[in-house]
Amino acid sequence: MDGGEGDKRIVQAWQAHRPYLVDLAFRMLGDIGAAEDVVQDAFSRLIRAMPGEIEDERGWLIVVTSRLCLDQIRSARVRRERPHDASEIEFVPSHTEPVAAKSAVADPADRITLDDNVRLALLVVLQRLNPSERVVFVLHDIFQVPFDTVAQTVGRPTATCRQLARRARQKIEASQGGAHFDVGAAEHRLVTEKFIAACAGGDLGALLSVLAPDAWGDIDLGPGDPRGRGAAHGAEQVARNLLRFWGPRATLVSHPVGGAPALLGFIDRRLAGVLVFTMRGEKIQGVHVIGDPRQLSFLSSQLG
Repeated sequence: MDGGEGDKRIVQAWQAHRPYLVDLAFRMLGDIGAAEDVVQDAFSRLIRAMPGEIEDERGWLIVVTSRLCLDQIRSARVRRERPHDASEIEFVPSHTEPVAAKSAVADPADRITLDDNVRLALLVVLQRLNPSERVVFVLHDIFQVPFDTVAQTVGRPTATCRQLARRARQKIEASQGGAHFDVGAAEHRLVTEKFIAACAGGDLGALLSVLAPDAWGDIDLGPGDPRGRGAAHGAEQVARNLLRFWGPRATLVSHPVGGAPALLGFIDRRLAGVLVFTMRGEKIQGVHVIGDPRQLSFLSSQLG
């Protein structure tokens, strides 16, 4: 393989796998800058690998990225203080009802609204786990990576990894007062992965493939901001709006809100919005974007 072919291979791998890897690293590290840096490091190692040495680049990158995250977690000498339990963290109540919530295609009972009983399962919960527990839990329970691959990543036997995952679940449920920690259904995980990849690649067709034909989208920019009162209807209009704001210049990572699939959207490593999905089967029926500066500021302070 000559240099030109090697460069093309790296570019293709970067475009195909980077969004997934950043999402994975963010769930382990809780910091978008650190996640992007770790993934950059993983690709630097891929570039240095001998041509033809790696058969499964995606699998190799998952293992390397996870090991780099594990090293970073283990080497952290000073743990951040956690003044709030995850069960106490909530958004500022929203007093405006989005227009799209009244749409005939969306049942208001299923609508994600920002009142006091909708809470964000923040990464402070995962910070209660030791490094190996956190990496095993994120890889297996959230990203559905097989235990054999997880074992290769953390350097432990498969049986030990199963025990680590079980212990992690018990700790998380205990921190939630015994409540079940919902990491999102497997089909939701697949949809969010496709959504993130489509936005990262600016791929309108791929984005349309995960949206229901009659999908809607709206945005909450806070009280008094007239731009947050309208709603887009129809998959193509919604998709074009999404790519305009959340295309290749943005970084999207998954993070469920109130048990619903959702994404955190970063631009220049600053939190710029939260995208909450209303699902209909395996399609996204609605996209509600939280852009209220008060709520984003609060969430950024918790992530930071």
